[in-house]
Parts: sequence; C-alpha cells; structure tokens
Amino acid sequence: MFTLLGPSQRFCDGITRRNFLRIGAFGAGLTLADMLRLRATAGTAKSSAKAAIMIQLGGGPSHIDMYDLKPEAPLEYRGEFKPIATNVPGVQICEHFPLQARLWDKFAVIRSLIGGPEHSDSQTHTGYTEQENRTAHHPSLGAVVSKLRGSQDSDIPPFVSLRGMGAGTEPGFLGVAHRPFTPDGPGLQNLRLPGGVDATRAEDRKALLTSFDDVRRDLDASGTMRGMDSFKSRAFDMVASGAVRKALDLSREDPRSRDRYKGVEQFLTARRLVEAGVGCVTLSYGGWDTHAENFKTLRRQLPPLDVALSNLIQDLHDRGMEKDVVTVMWGEFGRTPKVGDSTPDGRGHWPPVMSALVAGGGLKMGQAIGTSSPRAEVPKDRPYRVSQVLSTIYHALGIDPAQTFPNGSGRPMYVLDDREPVTELL
Repeated sequence: MFTLLGPSQRFCDGITRRNFLRIGAFGAGLTLADMLRLRATAGTAKSSAKAAIMIQLGGGPSHIDMYDLKPEAPLEYRGEFKPIATNVPGVQICEHFPLQARLWDKFAVIRSLIGGPEHSDSQTHTGYTEQENRTAHHPSLGAVVSKLRGSQDSDIPPFVSLRGMGAGTEPGFLGVAHRPFTPDGPGLQNLRLPGGVDATRAEDRKALLTSFDDVRRDLDASGTMRGMDSFKSRAFDMVASGAVRKALDLSREDPRSRDRYKGVEQFLTARRLVEAGVGCVTLSYGGWDTHAENFKTLRRQLPPLDVALSNLIQDLHDRGMEKDVVTVMWGEFGRTPKVGDSTPDGRGHWPPVMSALVAGGGLKMGQAIGTSSPRAEVPKDRPYRVSQVLSTIYHALGIDPAQTFPNGSGRPMYVLDDREPVTELL
C-alpha cells in the first residue's frame, strides 16, 4: 500500500485527508483508483494546458510596506521603508524588492484591491468568504482546474497543494474527487514503490489483481468489472511512472538552480510541477499577521520572497512558459496604514484596500493598476474585488468563469457570480 499522508483532519463528509490519499490494491477508504473513478463519474471537459501558481501570504501582508509605499505621507503612516524605482518608468516598489524591480516589465501589481473581512484563504481561492461558503460551497481555483483538466489518461494530478489542505483548497460542490494532492511530509516518501518492491514486482502484483478480476468478470454480465480494471491500472501507473515524484525530487534539478532557491524551495517545486503538467499549484510563504514587529518581520521575510519570485518568473520566461503559466500572490487583506497596533511598530488588519501581484499568463505586464488614497487607506480609483482578479486568472487559463456546474442539489451554480475582469490586464 502507498499512502500520501496529509494532516489527519476530518471533514463533514467523513473522509479524512489521510484516507483520501491512500493508494492500495485492496485498501479501504478512498483509494487513488476510487478517486479516478469519482472524477470520471463526475465528468470532465477539455481545457487548455495552461497552468496557475497561487502564492498565499497568509495573515494579510502589509500593502503600504511592499507595493504601495507612500513616501510623502507622515512618518507614522509611511513607516521605515523607502521606495525604489523599477525598470518601468513611474512604478516604484519597496527597497527590499530590488530583484523584482529589475524585472518589473514581467510583473503587474493591483494597488486598489478590496480585501476580505476575515482571516480566511477562502476568498482568494474561491472568490467567496469563508462565511459565504459555509452554505454555498463554491470550489477553489484548483478544484475548477481539476474538474476541467483534459484527459483522464494523464499520470499527472491536475491540482497540487504544497500548503496542505484547508480553507481555499476545498472543491465545494464539485466533490471530493477534485481535492488537491498534498505531497508533503511522509507522503513524498510514499510516492516511491515500497521497500523491496521493484517495477517488476509491482507489475506482478498488477497481473495478480488482473487474474482476480478475470474471475470476477466472468460473473459480471454488465461489464462493470472491465471499467473498474482501467481505474486500478491507472492507479498503479500513476505511482509507477514516477512523474510527480520526479518533479518533487529537487535533487534532479541543476545544483546551481537549487542554490538560487535556497530557503525558498517551494517556489522551485511549484515551477517543476507546472513543467511536469500540473494545472494548478498552491503554496504559502511566511507569516504576515504583523500586529507586532511589522518592520522587523518584513526585513526578515521580504528579501527571500524577492529572491523566490524573481527566480520563479525569470525561470518561466527562460523556459518559454511565461504565456502558459499565470502566477498570483496575495493575502486576505492589507495592514493598517497608521503604524502602532498592539506594539509601536505593529500594523493591524485592514480590509478596505490591499495589493495583489500578478505575472504571466499572456496578461499585460509592466504596470501598476489603480491607486490608493495618499495614506493608503482606501482605493482612490479603479477599485477591484478579489473575485474580479480570480475572473482574470480564469481568463488567462482559458476557463470561462460564467460556466456552471451542478451543486449537491443539482442546481446549476456559476464558477463566479462577480466575474468582471481586471480590464488593464487583458
């Protein structure tokens, strides 16, 4: 038996993450073969081969200290950081982002984005707050990609979460077949064949199962067993092919490349996964709930984030993937423009405005979209909502956010209700 171990948290459907990712010829629970069967039963439609990387900065990153600095504001607003020029005239970002500044023609920032009212990844992944989703159960971006992701014959999972599971990764009314693979912790080791089992022995086990199925098929006039065989075969093949395991194995990357991503290896893994054919990868970096030590925390976290983003986006360009992979980085809200929350250098939650970074996907780069008020308190012009950014991401992926899927009651539900895109990016 092979197991992809995730956090052992139980959902209301009674399926634990550990059970969901169990792979076994005679295993109980929801095996990989079961998942493939569920996905086929649910039906899929062809979509483009484009991919998305979503980077969650959980806790609410400080917009006024990263991409929307206000050097003319009073000291208690502008804080300790200075803006620097980018390679796009008129666009400035934080001094701790020098690498992004040199590549700004490959980035775009939205500075007039309205954040969410709560600590929740649900809004940035689904377009709906966690409270809204308690009854509506809208699916995440990755789950929609999974639903629409091409052929059933692929050995590559369409949706991989490098940040585990939780709010923002759930498939909602699309069903458990579209939860992400979460190959973290012991699960990475379990993508390999068990000790003492080589490819030949694995094929022998597969043949043994086939012989059992042959006997059972003789008793099955409906032909159902023949269909079940194909799913078991694919479950074996997904593990045996090793495509995902190889993508997750950073030792296969050039050592010089690994050195560039030292300390931010998740970003390298994300790049390798989309190269392997994964349709959506989600990851998280750092902790951004800076009620205390805002500037101390950012001085520690911004430089490696700068390295990670600049390497990721440059690598995608170098590989000719800049139009095929769209990247978005954001959190659930901004931080209080006025310094001094629970400590003298802290910033609290600030839903009225935040920033979001976008790159690739064939969208228009090299710009800053919208502005906030002189003290970064509210949008001054071009206010956008999170769902509109997601609509734009769907557009870049070749997915129509106006299409519908039936929910648990059979009622057709839109992917997004609020789906006007960010026009400057198109």
